[in-house]
Amino acid sequence: MAGRAWRTALGTLAVLALAGCGGRDTSSGDDWRSQFKEVKIAISGTNDDPQLVKRRETYKAYLGKALGVPVRLYESSDYNGVIQATSSGQVDFATLAGGGYANVDAQVGNKVAPLFTTRQAEGETGYYSTLVVKADSPVRSLADMKGRSLGYVDYNSTSGYLYPRAAMRKQGVEPDTFFGKTSFAGAHTQAVMALANGQFEGAILQASGGTPETGFTRGPLRTLARQGLIDLKDFRTVWSAGPIPSEVLVTRTDRPQALIDLVRGAMAALPYDEPQLWTDIGQLDGSAYTAVTREHYKEIIDLRREELAHRRNGGGKS
Repeated sequence: MAGRAWRTALGTLAVLALAGCGGRDTSSGDDWRSQFKEVKIAISGTNDDPQLVKRRETYKAYLGKALGVPVRLYESSDYNGVIQATSSGQVDFATLAGGGYANVDAQVGNKVAPLFTTRQAEGETGYYSTLVVKADSPVRSLADMKGRSLGYVDYNSTSGYLYPRAAMRKQGVEPDTFFGKTSFAGAHTQAVMALANGQFEGAILQASGGTPETGFTRGPLRTLARQGLIDLKDFRTVWSAGPIPSEVLVTRTDRPQALIDLVRGAMAALPYDEPQLWTDIGQLDGSAYTAVTREHYKEIIDLRREELAHRRNGGGKS
């Protein structure tokens, strides 16, 4: 079963590797291992959650076994750390949100290319940006937030800044003048806790595993609730925007094609070869990786360009 899944995934993705990545083949076969004593992958996150650290270590061991060389995870507590490590070539692969990839694309173009995003069992490849308030707040809609304080996640966050601002403008709300005060929390978890502590009257947060109509099963609210740090009944979602293209695994295209192909095969086979590991690293049952190209993130790339132009033209607050 595992061997068949591996061979099928690798055979199917070999063609995609040549067509979708455009990597420069600097070595062939196993020769790349003489140049790469370890493979470096950048991810955003912290070591605050011991369970998350354990999952990453298990995931790292799986990929290291598949590649035949050690894998080192470079973790950054903020979005910009992963973006700069990827753009500068300090790492070979990285997991980026759409806005982060748009930033990297603007810096280095086709030196970095998308490989995979996650497709849910229902076929979804996106998630949502939500406006969340405390349950006892008088705010019932985006319109009710006029003049009130709002917490964004990070300037480089797709769901926590870039995408919702564009969605607001489409609805006739100029986010730079509509709210009484805005600031950055630094990460989704911090945004939830700041909202809980009354630092903001509303916060922009990521949500997934559902739709605005059906409700969501994943996101920072659910994660913190499972950890016992908050009670979901203390919060309400009053507005949403999306779906937004999910985060993407990217590669530096100046890495050996043989290495890129192996990573493609290993990642594609993961949910089939190691279903328990797949769920252990936080993926939903029935989901899998699906190959994507730059075109999948074109909307986000365009939105980032528009946001920068808006700020250059004096639209942003100082």
